[in-house]
Amino acid sequence: MVKKYILMCLYLSFALLTYAQKKEFKPEWNVGVGFGPTFSAVDFEPRVSTKNRMQYHGGIAIRYLSEKNLGVIAELNYSQQGWEQSFKNDNEKEFQHSHQLNYIELPILTHIYFGNKVRFVFNLGPKIGYLVSDSEKMNDPLAEFLASGNASSDFVTQQYYRLADKKIDYGLMAGLGLEFRTGIGSFTLEGRYTFGLGDIYKSSKADYFSRSANRVISAKLTYYVKLF
Repeated sequence: MVKKYILMCLYLSFALLTYAQKKEFKPEWNVGVGFGPTFSAVDFEPRVSTKNRMQYHGGIAIRYLSEKNLGVIAELNYSQQGWEQSFKNDNEKEFQHSHQLNYIELPILTHIYFGNKVRFVFNLGPKIGYLVSDSEKMNDPLAEFLASGNASSDFVTQQYYRLADKKIDYGLMAGLGLEFRTGIGSFTLEGRYTFGLGDIYKSSKADYFSRSANRVISAKLTYYVKLF
């Protein structure tokens, strides 16, 4: 009987504590600005060897904390992406080629956090982007090699002298970081990875590339202030 009474008291205490935590939590709206570097490449199939191209991204963010440890973030960012080709053969090492892609992006992220003044944060969700401009650069040795017609059959040339076919880009974004809450606002330092699901070039059976998707590693420092 005593054991049942103790167990019932513990259960009621836990229930009341849980209810009090839920009752005490007040939803919170934040607005912020963020900036950081991007390290971007493109996954090609058939394979073109690319290496990360360092550029930048930044924009504004709105965050709504709907309940304890959970919220949602919507951002509007300007993101510089693209790729730099990697030439590994001895007779190709003097070649240089890069392609820059500039997007306006809208990520919608589920925001999970733990802690109080210092918080561990995890963000995950889809993002959609619109290509506002793109440009290509190559050095003279590569241009002269392409003009000579001496490229072998295994030297992929379909990406040269070609701008992106598709304006809309989409993918999945995931990020891990730390948030520091201070008297003047919150500072979130986060690392992110974006896996592209869309292609920059047409990818039907009649097209050369079956996949040409963006792949981006980025870091971002965001400053939030509480609205209400």
